[in-house]
Amino acid sequence: MEIHFLEILRTSFTLIILIGCSILSITFTIERWWYYRKCKIDAVKFMEKIKDLIDQDAYNEAINLCDKTVVPLTSVIKVGLVNRKMEKEDIVELMESKKMEERLKMEKWLGILGTLGNTAPFIGLFGTVVGIINAFRALAASGSGGPAVVAVGIAEALVATAGGLSVAIPCVIIFNYFMRKVKRMTTDIDVAMKRLLVYMGK
Repeated sequence: MEIHFLEILRTSFTLIILIGCSILSITFTIERWWYYRKCKIDAVKFMEKIKDLIDQDAYNEAINLCDKTVVPLTSVIKVGLVNRKMEKEDIVELMESKKMEERLKMEKWLGILGTLGNTAPFIGLFGTVVGIINAFRALAASGSGGPAVVAVGIAEALVATAGGLSVAIPCVIIFNYFMRKVKRMTTDIDVAMKRLLVYMGK
């Protein structure tokens, strides 16, 4: 029994859909990896520099320091520095709102990766079911052909399930990995916000 993968690809629309899903997942994975790479910053060292500048009452220099490295954490801290003359509650609200804006940027496209991870197995399963139906239809049409007639068809149908899993498993792993990065970055922002308020005497 020989399976012709190119022939399966030509005749199976579900495999074409899964190939499209895999291209999407690779594209968004690369885009997100590059984004998180640019967002990398040593939060502790950065806040130490901010503290030194605040101690010197050099707020403009602190703001300029935030502008030099534009990442989610520095964007939130800049909001606190710019609005330092407001009441503590107002500063916190402004920084929290900025943090929510930055979190939307951090989570961009992750929903698609999560959706692909959840739906790809079902797309593969659908292709398998359709393939098995076609295989049994061929068996019925052949009359006395026996199991040999349907064996190749079933084997080809199961390729769809394998294709669905091969797309879903990496998507789930990558999604969880990136969500962990988002959680870590968000925690760093929360810690930095609290330290900034202390440094400014709020």
